[in-house]
Amino acid sequence: MATKSKELSIEDKLWKTADALRGSMDPSEYRNVVLGLIFLKYVSDSFEIKYAELIKSDYPEDAEDPDMYLSENIFWIPKNARWSLIQQSAKTPQIGEIIDVAMDEIEKSNDSLRGVLSKNYSSPDLDKSRLGQVVDLISNIKMEDSTNAKDVLGRVYEYFLNKFGSNKTNGEFYTPQSVVRTLVEMIEPYRGRIYDPCCGSGGMFVQSDKFVQEHQGKIGDLSVYGEESNPTTWKIAKMNLAIRGIDNNLGPHQGDTFTNDLHKGERFDYILANPPFNIKSWGGDKLKEDSRWKYGVPPEGNANYAWIEHIISKLAPDGKAGFVLANGALSTSTGAEATIRKAILEDDKIDAIVALPGQMFYSTGIPVSLWFVDMNKESADERSRKGETLFIDARNLGEMIDRTHRAFNADDIKKIADTYHAYRGTNGQEYQDVAGFCKVAKLEEIAQNDYVLTPGRYVGLAKQEDDGEPYEEKMARLTSELKEQFEESNKLQAQIKDVLKELGYEI
Repeated sequence: MATKSKELSIEDKLWKTADALRGSMDPSEYRNVVLGLIFLKYVSDSFEIKYAELIKSDYPEDAEDPDMYLSENIFWIPKNARWSLIQQSAKTPQIGEIIDVAMDEIEKSNDSLRGVLSKNYSSPDLDKSRLGQVVDLISNIKMEDSTNAKDVLGRVYEYFLNKFGSNKTNGEFYTPQSVVRTLVEMIEPYRGRIYDPCCGSGGMFVQSDKFVQEHQGKIGDLSVYGEESNPTTWKIAKMNLAIRGIDNNLGPHQGDTFTNDLHKGERFDYILANPPFNIKSWGGDKLKEDSRWKYGVPPEGNANYAWIEHIISKLAPDGKAGFVLANGALSTSTGAEATIRKAILEDDKIDAIVALPGQMFYSTGIPVSLWFVDMNKESADERSRKGETLFIDARNLGEMIDRTHRAFNADDIKKIADTYHAYRGTNGQEYQDVAGFCKVAKLEEIAQNDYVLTPGRYVGLAKQEDDGEPYEEKMARLTSELKEQFEESNKLQAQIKDVLKELGYEI
């Protein structure tokens, strides 16, 4: 969830106005309206900062040269698309048409945004006075430099993604931030090529960017690749990454990763993903001979193992992957899936499994786990983990952030990540099994458990501390307490019977 701060006190007002803006509009429509305006404000402000800098330079004429902006990864904004014009027009009936023209002009001037921006602001379904209110509110987000712009508007954008993702009908494109953060802290994508085959709104890439920055790295050291099948979500991802200044290759359009792999033949250093769970119709009947199915042909009725094999097929020889899957994939005994799971384990590709608590996702109540794949468990700069898999049971971690949803806090994420890196030998800590939480299992033990990967089967129960009370005394005390509770229960039953008898209902 976005972190509140003084300069972001406007975000709740923005959300309330956006909700009022909806009227009879479908949630996905007004989502696009608001996110599009936030994006427009960001690109215009970034342009204006550079524009002011060039005007004061020795060559002020450069301020109207598009190349001066594009060379610094700043979008060129034509005069009739700048936020100042939109702000001036906020209270006019023409505000929708003016915004549509601005979006169209920006796309024409920036190849990377072609086909990305929403252009339905002049729609009669959109109340123009409410649209003007949103424009006024977004206008109040002030930025002093480009770095602050990315932070403030990026976080507002992320806040809105979270709020829209909280709606079960629109949660398919948003992975909870604490889940993404856990994956990123464990995989540690410092530099190289990173890929998400079902990238949604681009949250995996945004968190990877944050990770690199927090560790004094450069986001330019990461090359971002992805694919997304939903055309609207693909556009949201392109805008989200643009706000963050993250160059990316999400393909020229949306695409189905299974039937139209837009990065065919590519291999990646890191893969982070949250594939849709238990998809039945994924085109498996047309892909029986696909080269990605090294470990066996996935069943047509469930895409879980197709995602696993696709991800493995995309990893470089030293590549690492972290992804989310429904718990059913850990233990399914369906012929094809069980055979594939056994083959992947015997090929020594499963590095770790983390069981997550319930209620982590807004869009589903299905219990899930994190899978970690390492193509080279005997890397020279890591502890050899040949024939081993780490199991972590994190179901007791996390805290309720509202009445129905749970999230990991920073300490939870650190505990999980530190355990994983101690197992890998990369953080200077000595790994130890902890009953009820983590266990390293050899392939032989996993085979004895029918290649089931459920962490609870391996970590066992947490040790109970001895309270020092002798057994005989404890049993005497407990039975006495139980007797008192039985007696109280009998009294309550008698009172209930008397009340019902008075009402004419005798039991």
